[in-house]
Amino acid sequence: MVCGLRAEAPRTEYEIKAAYLFSFGGFVEWPSRGARDEAPFTICVLGTDPFGRVLDSTVADGALHGRKVQARRIGTTRDAMDCRILFISTSEERRVSTIVQALNHADVLAVSDIQGFAARGGMIQFVTAGSRIRFEINLTSARDAGLTMSSELLRVASAVSNNRVPGE
Repeated sequence: MVCGLRAEAPRTEYEIKAAYLFSFGGFVEWPSRGARDEAPFTICVLGTDPFGRVLDSTVADGALHGRKVQARRIGTTRDAMDCRILFISTSEERRVSTIVQALNHADVLAVSDIQGFAARGGMIQFVTAGSRIRFEINLTSARDAGLTMSSELLRVASAVSNNRVPGE
């Protein structure tokens, strides 16, 4: 420690992505789910979990929209319907079109770091710009799902598109 300053270890890629996932929840509005609005705010991972304990520790003791936040690992898109935010792992790349289609018009924020995810109908795609992790937004997909993204979130995105998925 020098002059009262403490050096922090650089954050790992998935520590940063976990922090983003949690933060996204504060900048998105979901339509009312009735009685389900009382359930915990769930951030789910579909496929092979690249976060490990990082996601759990990031959301521990956290709250979004007045609700406790929980991290869950799920195995099917059917399980995703109970999630508010769904991170789709790169292990699911071959199925991403099917997954996005299954989530079509569901009020689940779909996020991934799969290359081309936003262009394929995903809502938020993590991208690397130099040594920084950024994100791109497919605003049309989010709106189709009934989600409203704040202007602050749109302003910090590296790209925002209003494109429909090819073939729709």
